[in-house]
Formats: sequence, structure tokens, C-alpha cells
Amino acid sequence: MRTSSDLKAFMKQRRMGLNDFIQRLATNSYACKHPEVQSILNLSPPQDPELMNTNPSPPPSPSQQINLGPSSNPSAKPSDFHFLKVIGKGSFGKVLLARHRTDDQFYAVKVLQKKAILKKKEEKHIMSERNVLLKNVKHPFLVGLHYSFQTADKLYFILDYINGGELFYHLQRERCFLEPRARFYAAEIASALGYLHSLNIVYRDLKPENILLDSQGHIILTDFGLCKENIEPNGTTSTFCGTPEYLAPEVLHKQPYDRTVDWWCLGAVLYEMLYGLPPFYSRNTAEMYDNILNKPLQLKPNISNAARHLLEGLLQKDRTKRLGCTEDFTEIKNHIFFSPINWDDLNAKKITPPFNPNVTGPNDLRHFDPEFTDEPVPSSIGCSPDSALVTASIKEAAEAFVGFSYAPSMDSYL
Repeated sequence: MRTSSDLKAFMKQRRMGLNDFIQRLATNSYACKHPEVQSILNLSPPQDPELMNTNPSPPPSPSQQINLGPSSNPSAKPSDFHFLKVIGKGSFGKVLLARHRTDDQFYAVKVLQKKAILKKKEEKHIMSERNVLLKNVKHPFLVGLHYSFQTADKLYFILDYINGGELFYHLQRERCFLEPRARFYAAEIASALGYLHSLNIVYRDLKPENILLDSQGHIILTDFGLCKENIEPNGTTSTFCGTPEYLAPEVLHKQPYDRTVDWWCLGAVLYEMLYGLPPFYSRNTAEMYDNILNKPLQLKPNISNAARHLLEGLLQKDRTKRLGCTEDFTEIKNHIFFSPINWDDLNAKKITPPFNPNVTGPNDLRHFDPEFTDEPVPSSIGCSPDSALVTASIKEAAEAFVGFSYAPSMDSYL
């Protein structure tokens, strides 16, 4: 039985990044004695090229510049926007609600600090996010990128503004969803994942915080920072990344993994929608990892046989036997649990969502966590920096992101 203290501990824990989580785990003497955790903490050097360099790469030469394609807007600058509210925060910056001063349109502007990105050597992940956003050609359940630009010290993503709230926020308020509502969300999520897989992209970080509802109640998948590009249908990768509650067994085992890692995560999110907590969850982190690796899936009898069968297929510990292993999204789409879904109507947004966020307009922030919206918008956003701040480190940061697109204005500091 889930207790309120379980839920509080769970919510607090999942607000932490993976690095912070691992560091905290490493200081827990009981957890460190656990053999599986010892194995996980003793991470071998990653084989993924994106993480192999221990020293910063030299700045790219002009011939290595990245072509931003249709999203490039080199004339854009921060002062084009009126920044209204903080609506999200992450490791490298903030997401702000902003209105464009010329066309009065509302956008979500993701502002990332280059210095913080460089310090953690995350440049490749940020560029990967940009690349994945560029490939999203109007899929109904993926957030859209309007354009991107950079100043000397920051990167800017100008994104669709989605204000129906995080799925996590709604789950937190309602504890769990009825099966028809969970099916609708799972179907739209699966459609988005299937589309990414068709582009040879593995998402790798599916969790309720990265799943938004739009103003009508449809799913919008966001945050592509951990996506892995160029994974062919039978291809694998081996980077240890993701969010602890949703890590698939093969990731914990440090084995090569493929796109079926996303179907495990879909199973974990569907389980959480139906039961209120992720499968295998424990407040003891070592025990949770052990549960993911070794504990059989236990399903209470308050769900349909179809839902039970789907969860058993998605949460199969052996990825070679997992639902989606052979025909990917087609296997998910054809499962009996989704038989009430007309997939053409779903993708055309012709199915009425089971929940309407009932937002009155762009300024309606009722579904955003007050933890974000109560934070003052930095007053220095539209100010010019002191020339003394233009240091060698800022020059280094500017050179590291050549090709992201560049706006020479330096009029924005958070």
C-alpha cells in the first residue's frame, strides 16, 4: 500500500538529476554494500562516443560548423521577447513563458547556460536535443521548435508553449488514472515514440515530468536532451543514462541496449498511471535497483486482463523477449489493450481527450508547479552585461557551440 510518506519521498527523489542521485547513493553506506549497487557504481568507461572525451574538444573550425537548416534565426536576440514567468527549471537553465514583442505570440523559451553545460561536458547532449527537435516535422505529440539562437553565454530554444501541465503534476494530484484515460495517454505516447524510432532516434528518458498536456488535453512529449540518434532497427548503444525509477534492467546491467528501452519506460509510465507509483519502486534506492533487476512483476487484480498482459510484455526484463522487440511500434499498436483506439483518428487528434485542462488562455498557469511560477523572472534578462564579465570562459563557451546559430547581441544574462 502506498503511503503519503512514500509519495513524498518519491516526488523528492525524482526531482533530482541522475548525477546527484548517484552521488547521494555513493554516500549511503548500506546501499554501497549491496552487490548490484557496487556493480552499478563501478561504472566502466562509457563506450558511447558522446561521453568518451575526458578533455574538452578544441573549438570547431569554420569548416566544422553545423548547418541549422530551417530553424536558424541568426538575427534573433533575447530582447525580441518579453519574459513573463518561470515555468520550468533544469540542470543548465530555465524555461520561461515569453511573448514576442513583434507578433505577440506566446512561446516557451528554454534558456541554457553554456558555462554549466561545458562544466559537465554536456555539449553533445544539448546539440543532440537541437538535432532531434529539427527532425520533428509536425508530429502531433512532440513539442515543436520554432528556431534557436545563441548569445555569448547562453543557448535559446524557442519552443511551442504548452500549458496543460506535466503528466506528473496531474498524477500527483489525482494519485492514479482510470484505465481508459491511461490507455489514451499511453497510445499518444507510443505514437510519439514510434515516430522517433522511425527516425532512428531512441528517446531514453520517458517519465511523467517529460510528458506535457496541451490546452485540449493531448500528450506532448518534450525534453530531448538524452535522445540517442542514428540507432538503426537492430542497433544498440551503451551509455548509462536515464532516471532511476525508469531504468531498464539492461541499462542497470551496463549491457548494450536498443530501442526496446523506450517500451520498458512506456510500461513503467503506464504502470504508474494505473497504480500511482512506478513498478519496483522502493524508498531504499539499493532495494529499488535490486527490484528492477530481480523481482518478478507483481500486478494487483484491479486492472483488466488486457492491461495486465500489456504490462507483462512491456516490463519484460529480457529485452529480447520484450513487446516491441521484433516489430517495434507495430507490436504495441496491435496489442489488444489498444483495440479501442483508432490510430488514424488518434494521430489526427479526432479523439476527445478524457481530461480537459480548461485553461482560459496563455496566461493561465494553474497547471504549472508554483515552485516555478512563484520564482521571480530574473530582472537582468534584457540588460547589457558589464564588459568585465566578457571573459575568456565566455569566449570558450561561444566557440563550443558554433553552428547552434548565433545572435551577436549579448543583452541577456539570467
